[in-house]
Amino acid sequence: MRITIKLWLAASMLGLASCSNSEKDDVTDTVNRAGAIETAVTVQHADSTHDVLLTTHKVWVNFHEFRTVVHQDTIPALGIGDATAENEDGDTKKVSVKKDYEIYITLK
Repeated sequence: MRITIKLWLAASMLGLASCSNSEKDDVTDTVNRAGAIETAVTVQHADSTHDVLLTTHKVWVNFHEFRTVVHQDTIPALGIGDATAENEDGDTKKVSVKKDYEIYITLK
């Protein structure tokens, strides 16, 4: 009887884990400030040929910000692209805008 219950419990847990939405498993609205590293990555346009990659790490220890570490790197700008802009009246117009980098982060 115990083996059957354990197998059923294990199968139920596996089934629940497989039903989770993998696209949103890592999304959070809050940071565990008891002990965490909060990282923000942004790209700022410097000029027509350069962008600045800004990486900020906040280290949280026992609900206090222990340290903030900021890295700035100059990277090539991607140039100008075409986009369609719309005003509050619904009028659209073709405009030229600076292209933005897509940011992908891999954690191990």
